[in-house]
Amino acid sequence: MRYCTRCVYPSAAATPLTFDANGVCSGCRVALQPQKVDWDARFQLFRELVDEYRADNNYDIIVPVSGGKDSYFQTHICKELGLKPLLVTYHGNNYLPEGEYNLQRMREVFDCDHIIVRPSVDALIKMNRLGFRLQGDMNWHAHCGIFTTPIQVAVRYKVPLMLWGEHGFMDLAGMYSYNDFVEFTAKHRLEHSLRGFDWHDFTDEGLDKLKRPELKEGLRPKDLLWGQYPSDAEIADVGVRGVYLANYLKWDANKHTQLMIDKYGWRAAEQEFERTYRKMSNLDDMHENGIHDYLKFIKFGYGRASDHACKDVRAGHMTREQAIEMVRKYDHVKPRRDLGRWLTYVGMTEEEFDITCDTFRDPRVWRIENNEWVKDNIWGEPSSYGPVHR
Repeated sequence: MRYCTRCVYPSAAATPLTFDANGVCSGCRVALQPQKVDWDARFQLFRELVDEYRADNNYDIIVPVSGGKDSYFQTHICKELGLKPLLVTYHGNNYLPEGEYNLQRMREVFDCDHIIVRPSVDALIKMNRLGFRLQGDMNWHAHCGIFTTPIQVAVRYKVPLMLWGEHGFMDLAGMYSYNDFVEFTAKHRLEHSLRGFDWHDFTDEGLDKLKRPELKEGLRPKDLLWGQYPSDAEIADVGVRGVYLANYLKWDANKHTQLMIDKYGWRAAEQEFERTYRKMSNLDDMHENGIHDYLKFIKFGYGRASDHACKDVRAGHMTREQAIEMVRKYDHVKPRRDLGRWLTYVGMTEEEFDITCDTFRDPRVWRIENNEWVKDNIWGEPSSYGPVHR
């Protein structure tokens, strides 16, 4: 294990990461690029781009939204440019109250049409269990839904342009340069966001093909229509493309959040999260900053506090020393409040949960000493983080 000398990211990150000769990660290197970008010229490029897609009798653009701070900011920019956006949401059933409040207000504060896709609760509970047991991610369904339903709507309503916020893998790990003007692709959706799985793997037939019949939940293709990505021919017929606003406008989530609070009354979480210091992120799923993120710690040895601290170090809001303290305080925490709720939701015991968790630990990170899971830490000395469950 090695850690970036500028931020706090580990080499065994969940996103593709490299280090230069000085031990600085690719995410930090790419994060320096915005200082050299002519953002006025970039935004003019964005103006010219969206002008090509203005429609007389249709929506100008689709904005995939969760109701979060970034969703508000993307929609805000569209309205500032006089566009008629169609908002599209995948709803995973576990919104925080503040997140639900923000989501429902978007239609009103932005005067927009808004499509919310809400899969059946039974299917979502089954997908939670399956995602956890199959790949250690109970929120896999949300990644699939977020990166599928807006494209389905774009095809159905024949709206070719779609606006995302940041490219997550570029923002966190420097997977691309700001000069690449990377756009949304089906390849990235499948290979990175969905980690090689797709909706059909979660059906009974798909689990047979994966040789995991013991995981069957009785899901059929018609139960997962929201996860079925349009064909290449359907996408090509409409000309659907997804662009990232962060390529055209200097991105600072902290400043954008305050603007959305002041201008639109957007609400952050009222209760502190158990695993990170930020209260403005991931309000669309109460388990995203909790159990879902705890599983990232179980797999890779770091969590959401590291993600947030890296962003704040790169943006100049936090020193590396302060970031290390955040990592030390939050990354290892097993979120008791959140875990209790999720176990009840899916009908699972904590012992079952712990045994399954251990099967996903990355051997690059974890070793066993005296029947305890041990890993090396950014602050120097290794620590043990609980017993081996058998």
